[in-house]
Amino acid sequence: MPRTGSFRYSARARCELADAVRLLGDVERQAELHPLIVRVRSRPSGPGILRSQLVTDRLTWGPLRFRITYQTDTLRVGPEEVEMVARQWPRTTVHNHTRLTREPDGLVRVDVEITLSAPAPLFPYALRQARAAHLALAARLPAALER
Repeated sequence: MPRTGSFRYSARARCELADAVRLLGDVERQAELHPLIVRVRSRPSGPGILRSQLVTDRLTWGPLRFRITYQTDTLRVGPEEVEMVARQWPRTTVHNHTRLTREPDGLVRVDVEITLSAPAPLFPYALRQARAAHLALAARLPAALER
């Protein structure tokens, strides 16, 4: 029986909205910000998918170190929105919905909602790893966008 949970985070940066959309809509460019990603490879996309990529992450579980590879599909990249879904065996899905807004002070606000679904025994570990990785990415995001 799968379990589902979600978390949100935000970041702000002085940059062009289009630059933020380009970075957040491209997993390969995010690899430098995401602490788990060690490799990204393109693969053919299916119908309704803008881009498909195979992503390899390096994980730890206690003293064990291992790698996992999963498919990430970019579903939507618009002027103020990015939507992606990652799928990994066994029946683990991470849905990323990012909204971008130009604020009155000129900064771009990035609001991200991550929803993770995984088999019950795997869920606590997967959610902890996803949350830690995405919060680290959020901390690095402003500097990357302001370069």
